[in-house]
This record gives sequence, C-alpha cells and structure tokens, in this order.
Amino acid sequence: MQGTTQGTRMQLDHLAFAAGPEGLDETTRRLGGQLGARFVEGGFHPRFGTRNRILPLAGGQYLEVVEVLDHPAAEKAPFGQAVRARSEDGGGWLGWVVSVDDLGPFEQRLGRTAVDGSRFTPEGHQLRWRQLGVKGLQSDPQLPFFVQWLSDPGQHPSAGGGEVALSKLEIAGDHDRVDEWLGGKANLVLDQLDIEWVAPNGQPGVVAAVFTTPNGLVRV
Repeated sequence: MQGTTQGTRMQLDHLAFAAGPEGLDETTRRLGGQLGARFVEGGFHPRFGTRNRILPLAGGQYLEVVEVLDHPAAEKAPFGQAVRARSEDGGGWLGWVVSVDDLGPFEQRLGRTAVDGSRFTPEGHQLRWRQLGVKGLQSDPQLPFFVQWLSDPGQHPSAGGGEVALSKLEIAGDHDRVDEWLGGKANLVLDQLDIEWVAPNGQPGVVAAVFTTPNGLVRV
C-alpha cells in the first residue's frame, strides 16, 4: 500500500480517532468490542499533551485512539488542540496519517517545519518521529498529516497486527484538494484501499472506516 511522490515513498501509516467525553478507557473498550480485538497501551506524548492506545492492524498500519490531557503542552501544540476540539465535539475520527521516508521535500513545498514527537511504550522503548501538517488538518480535516519515523522499524506500532485490517475509507471532501496537498495522487498512497469520496455534509474529513475483522466486516 505504497506510492511515491517527488521521489519520496508514501504510505498510509495509521488512522487517528479522538476519545469521546467518556474518556480513553471506555472509547477503546467500545471500539475493541466492535472490532473483536483488544487495544494496547500506547503512551504519553510529552510534546503534544496527549496519550494514546493502539490497535495494530495488518499491512503495517495501526489504529490510534488518542486523548488530550490537562497538560500545558496540549494548549500550545496543534495536535493537542486538534484532539481537544474533536473530543469536545463528541469524539470520533480525527484524521488519517501518511508516512514518508523524508519530510524535507514536504517541508519545502508546504513552507512549514516538522516537529519532533516521541513516547515511551509500556516496555520502555522510546518511539521517535517527526510530523508535519497538523495545522492543515485543523483547517481542513480531509487532509492527512505526515510522519517520518526515526525509530527502529521493528518498533512500529503496527507490530503484531494481523487479525484486523483496514479495507475502506469514506472521506468527505475533494480528492483533487488532497492530491494537491500530497503533491501526488492519493490513489498512489492508498492503492490497495477502497476510497469513497463523498460530498461534505457539514465538516469535511474521515466519515467512516471499514475493517475486516474476526467478526466480519465492521464499519466504524
């Protein structure tokens, strides 16, 4: 599930889901029940004032449920702001995330500078990455943001996944706008994934995701 643009490999890395008012524990319990799988503890993002739980998926992807914390970083970091706004709106899909080998060309093209991110896993490993484009997501939620992983690939949050796989995304928006943002065709990034572009009825962004699970197809 990979494509290239400007000589840089791109692929769908993960989907982000903001916890609702019931909190991270109950949100992941509910989603895990729907998908027939158990989320695992992720960790605290000190740069963003958030924490997450992870469901590894097949194909090197994962599903992240994230919760904003009462932490000074959450007030300043665009990612913390985005999570808080989505949670206060009832929770739900925050967005989709594309991984690239090198953020340099994207920084240059978008005129923005990537920020560092990190978290410690429960096993004590530090995951490190750089990310770019959350402000674009804030202003236009159909747009993905970008990550460049700096950690050992064996520590990627998708490790151990396989029983649940992402098979379809429903996105309210304009695929031409997304192509422009990516600097290439979205279908190169999502070449094995069924994408349904629907006209926004209100806010653009991820409307739903369909997963193959031990319980059959599940739409969230």
